[in-house]
Amino acid sequence: MTEKLSDAALRQLFLDARSRNAWRKETLPESTWRELYDVLKMGPTSANVSPARFVFITSDEGKARIAPLMSKTNADKSMDAPAIVIIAHDMAFAEQMPFLFPHNDTAKYWFSDPAVRDETAMRNSSLQGAYLMLAARALGLDCGPMSGFDAAAVDAEFFAGTQLRTNFICTLGHGIDEPFERLPRLPFEEACKIV
Repeated sequence: MTEKLSDAALRQLFLDARSRNAWRKETLPESTWRELYDVLKMGPTSANVSPARFVFITSDEGKARIAPLMSKTNADKSMDAPAIVIIAHDMAFAEQMPFLFPHNDTAKYWFSDPAVRDETAMRNSSLQGAYLMLAARALGLDCGPMSGFDAAAVDAEFFAGTQLRTNFICTLGHGIDEPFERLPRLPFEEACKIV
């Protein structure tokens, strides 16, 4: 039976964790990003489709490529982060189904309808992007997820000639800004229903 996480773990993952806007200037080793992926990849996706693809932009050259594709505000607060991660989804994810779902040799064809494929790719890459953030927090990193970028331009710059499409961007590292007061959340009664 799975046990409830400690209060300290819940605080680190959710209750005290905050999105960050300023970063300690540091270079983290490739092993950090590999460990992070090895944790997040274990999060569930429907039929184990695992469509997310992650580009860890850690070099000055890579950051110079993405900066003009982001809003000025987002670019300004992202350049010092050890990694700017593009969370994308592979529109050809079904080609991996014989490996990812080997017990059913028809799984590859479940996504032949483009509407089903597109919805599955977006939904599940969003899940995997959330796992990225939770895994980062679990490993002692801070994160800064964002919209505010030109997705078509990011696709053209980083994914030209591929089936990859950008979902969102997230900065990772150790935050140094003083978090502002937490914004409100909807109460259970407004956001939930038990039937």
